[in-house]
Amino acid sequence: MNDPILYLCSLNSGSNGNCYYVGTDRDAVLIDAGISCRETERRLARAGLHIGKVRAVFISHEHTDHTRGVEVLSRKHRIPVYITPATRRAGRLRLDPDLAHDFTGNEPVQVGDLTVFPFSKNHDGIDPHSFTITGTTGITAGIFTDIGHACDNLVANMKRCHAAFLESNYDERMLMEGSYPLYLKRRIHGDKGHLSNRQALEIFTEHRAPFLRLLVLSHLSAHNNHPDIVRKLFTHHANGTRVEIASRYEETGVFLIQ
Repeated sequence: MNDPILYLCSLNSGSNGNCYYVGTDRDAVLIDAGISCRETERRLARAGLHIGKVRAVFISHEHTDHTRGVEVLSRKHRIPVYITPATRRAGRLRLDPDLAHDFTGNEPVQVGDLTVFPFSKNHDGIDPHSFTITGTTGITAGIFTDIGHACDNLVANMKRCHAAFLESNYDERMLMEGSYPLYLKRRIHGDKGHLSNRQALEIFTEHRAPFLRLLVLSHLSAHNNHPDIVRKLFTHHANGTRVEIASRYEETGVFLIQ
């Protein structure tokens, strides 16, 4: 019988590193590998998850907080890496040729029990993508971070999700009144930067599916946001959806979606 459960875990989420686990009892994928191989192994073990079930890593874009550990992780554990050619070149990643696989936006990739669907997004990478991951019974999780604004692709895929990791990077007042230089504020706030709390809330309230069971707010800024702000804002609008916050310092618990 097909397993109706998806297991989800954020191993780290923030500008210091991003890595997300989605799997069934048999197969799993990592979206991004932005922490070291050793730390990825440690956090998986602490969460009760097994690196041996990871069948592939998908890389969203070339920034080092999404790629830092992928070369060693792939080589050590012989894990295939799915990455666009442009992202691989821009990141100067040295992947074993037999483990490096191209993907194309809007073309699903089958990885064991999981169907990974990549789609283009607005960010200041060379060829950035977000992903949904669907199990054999149709349960779907989305990994939606590093996004400048809610394009049609994001809206359409958000509507498909039973669970989502959604960026809520910054509080607008904290960013504008903070100490960042003006060019960096403009980059974060721009159409190819990151989602503010307000933008993320709009996506959640206006475009979530009626069956969305879990929302994990992700990629919070260390300087321009605070978990208490985000938790209060989104919990007020939860309407039955479980709201959690991914940490930039440690793994979350394992969330079961069925």
